[in-house]
Amino acid sequence: MFYKTCAGRGLPGTVAACRERVTVTVDLFSDTQTRPTPGMREAMARAEVGDEQSGSDPTTNALCARVADLLGMEDAVFMPSGTMCNLAAILVQTRAGDEIIVDDQSHIYNTEAAGAAAIGGVSVRPLPTRNGLYTPEQAEAAIRAPQRTAPRSALISVEQTTSFSGGSIWELDTMRAIRDLARDRGLKAHIDGARLLNAVAATGIPARTYAEGFDSAWIDLSKGLGCPVGAVLCGTRDFVTEAWRWKYRLGGAMRQSGVLAAAGLYALDHHLDQLAEDNANARRLREGLEGAPGLAFEPEAGQSNILSFSVAGLGVPAAAFAEACRAQGVRVRAIGEQIRATTHLDVDRAGIARAVAVIRAQADAFARNPGSRRD
Repeated sequence: MFYKTCAGRGLPGTVAACRERVTVTVDLFSDTQTRPTPGMREAMARAEVGDEQSGSDPTTNALCARVADLLGMEDAVFMPSGTMCNLAAILVQTRAGDEIIVDDQSHIYNTEAAGAAAIGGVSVRPLPTRNGLYTPEQAEAAIRAPQRTAPRSALISVEQTTSFSGGSIWELDTMRAIRDLARDRGLKAHIDGARLLNAVAATGIPARTYAEGFDSAWIDLSKGLGCPVGAVLCGTRDFVTEAWRWKYRLGGAMRQSGVLAAAGLYALDHHLDQLAEDNANARRLREGLEGAPGLAFEPEAGQSNILSFSVAGLGVPAAAFAEACRAQGVRVRAIGEQIRATTHLDVDRAGIARAVAVIRAQADAFARNPGSRRD
């Protein structure tokens, strides 16, 4: 249940007194909005557990082994979140005063509370991109020549798929060129794999092929896979030993974490095929919205389960457009001047059809009534 403000109605009292309930029937705000399925809840309830800290939680151990194999890496550690995976990977592979290279729309740069700087003393160099994909030439130009007065370029990160820039999928050859450049220039190469498995579903390229030769990589369990919490960070055994050290420093072990790990194992057994359907639903959403007045799409929009589009042609702020959609029960996300809609296992084809109808209707309404646009 969400609320919309009764703006302009002259109602007295507090903001709370000036709101009315809105039931969101189609939630495309993010794939983090997924909820555990009944089968997943049952698997969690039946999980065999132990003490994660001592390495004796069998379900957590099984999940880590499963994901390490999936990514073709030696070892893995279960983390509460993908943000912690990114931070631990940075902290293991850099030192204070170093610099890491990312794209300017990346999660690391925009939405992790500057953890690398605040905790690791590491600066972030964002590369300007249109859709979250930078080129090997940009990466090479960003690597600093060694000098006493400059930070040391230490790590480069690829976000597969991209997040805020619309779910673009990195081409394998480009990822490998950046990986090889990092190796040749003495940097570590990292994959933010929050939606790596959506890329796998879209391209048919195995996760281990994408991750081959990278120093660290992780997958998220709480997005398309539908788990309530968790991510798994992978690398060499030595890397994971150090990542565990940072896990302690950042909050410690999770004890009987097998209750959560069981959700991840269930998702890997039952929800991988759903990712292809999520990707297809994003394409259906784009197809349904094409031709709507004032909406503009980048050519590659909707490659995976994220669809971004501009409403600048309507002369309306993205936040106002998102609010208008939510008032009709469809929740999308305004990011800057873009609208982002993210499909997931809790939105079926009927939900996509409903979203198309509402978004088109709002586009038509704003196009017909310029005076309804709000700053």
